Amino acid sequence: MSQPLIFNFRLYVAGDALNSAQALSNLTSLCRTRLPDRHQIEVVDVYLEPKRALADGIFMTPTLIKLTPSPSQKMVGSLNRIQPLLLMLGLETPTA
Repeated sequence: MSQPLIFNFRLYVAGDALNSAQALSNLTSLCRTRLPDRHQIEVVDVYLEPKRALADGIFMTPTLIKLTPSPSQKMVGSLNRIQPLLLMLGLETPTA
């Protein structure tokens, strides 16, 4: 039997800003319902690690990066629009 596909995320936030907290909450909720036991979320606070954010090309927060599975993708915002997020993650297919 093959291993389940693990989704690795990196979420860049700006301290405890409201939109950053919403993004983390929305991502956590989605992962619990759609990817139980198949996800890892790394949170990077750009206030604490500004050089890392710049090195990774992060200029807005919150920014979500899906690291795996390939291809790597970015999404900016509070992640409150579920449909585009599901499409980015490959959990739903586009409708015509």
